[in-house]
Amino acid sequence: MSEQPSLANPGGSPEAVLVQATIDPTEHQGREPRGYVATLTIANVGILIALLAPIIVGLAFKLQHISATPEEGSTALGLTLGLGALFGMVVNPLAGRLSDRTMSRFGRRRPWVVGGMALAFVALVGIGFTPTIWVVMALWCVVQTGINMATAAMNATVPEQVPASRRGLVSGLLGIGTSIAILGGIALAQALTEDWLRFAIPGAIGLVLVIIFALILKDQPRTSRPSAKFGLREFAGSFVFNPRKWPDFGWVWLSKFCIIFGYIGVASFLPLYLTERFNLGEQEAITVILFSNLAGTVTGLVSGIGGGVLSDRLGRRRAFVVASGLITAAGLLLLGFAPDTTMVIVAQAVISFGAGAFFSVDTALATQTLPKTGDTAKDLGVLNIANTLPQSIGPILATPIIAIGATTAIGGYSLFYVIGAAATVIGALLVLKVKGVR
Repeated sequence: MSEQPSLANPGGSPEAVLVQATIDPTEHQGREPRGYVATLTIANVGILIALLAPIIVGLAFKLQHISATPEEGSTALGLTLGLGALFGMVVNPLAGRLSDRTMSRFGRRRPWVVGGMALAFVALVGIGFTPTIWVVMALWCVVQTGINMATAAMNATVPEQVPASRRGLVSGLLGIGTSIAILGGIALAQALTEDWLRFAIPGAIGLVLVIIFALILKDQPRTSRPSAKFGLREFAGSFVFNPRKWPDFGWVWLSKFCIIFGYIGVASFLPLYLTERFNLGEQEAITVILFSNLAGTVTGLVSGIGGGVLSDRLGRRRAFVVASGLITAAGLLLLGFAPDTTMVIVAQAVISFGAGAFFSVDTALATQTLPKTGDTAKDLGVLNIANTLPQSIGPILATPIIAIGATTAIGGYSLFYVIGAAATVIGALLVLKVKGVR
């Protein structure tokens, strides 16, 4: 994961420093542009609905409908989620770096935000209609490609538009967007019984809200060409950084990776967990997921907004990450050993409380440890690998872990969630290695 400084900042030229000063003006501003936070928040919710509605409900049941056996559907789900996340992991930092270099008259970020979401929408519609497993897999990779193009550029606008003193609030609003999107996605899945609608409607919502954000965004076009060409070396540099030169960024990366690895299993395999462990039908499982996320939305809103605002006032980030990781781990253990669906709902409330606090400070902590390379979106894209890589590894590892656990007294899904809890605890403790941010 190492990189020579010249890859991130070719030549270390004065122009690169000038570009950084131009694209990160928030150090000299008291507040972000009017309307930015509101439209960023709703665009984030829209993108997450388009992404999470299929992950939580749509893909699992779509693949079950077109698979010969439940086992085939479960295996296909793991492969689909894993491959899609792998595509997202590659695309996000690459798209971020390319958006840093974009010279469109529409701005650097806007073309990637709108174009990426439009691509994802088309692929989502295709998934809804196809009767073939491998086509679902291929189109889901396209969905992840488009969404990561959009999020890489959109996330890069935060350090460009928002002063550091207010990023905790913005991070909290983005964090609670996850809970709102999950709840909205489940509600749509329950209301929409046809597969194609379960994909097309969330995609359409995401596209509309992203367009609103793009129209409001004060995205300044880049006026000077990048100092170096974008060749193979620069391509490779889109995925790496120098952890010796930027150790705090490295520890934030590892911490985020571990926490997301533990957290991601909740959304991905909960439908199968409910149907297999508690013998629930499809609509019964969706109902339990809906109530689980209603409870989770309430607790996530409380910890998300409260954590973001409180971390700004106290000027502290690490303590919130540690506490949130430990709370999330406790919720995962409750979920793994839940004796009934009531405890599943309680466990989701605990997990969401922890996750809400984590996401409320995650973006703020990340932006305060970014390498000063002049490649804001690229560096955020590298950080996003810590978000997407667990989504690739987790679903692929889930099938053998669940199979092994099924042969033991602990049980398949219980073992899966225990491992997730352990990873979350490790991630929470790793953030204590960060020295440059309190």
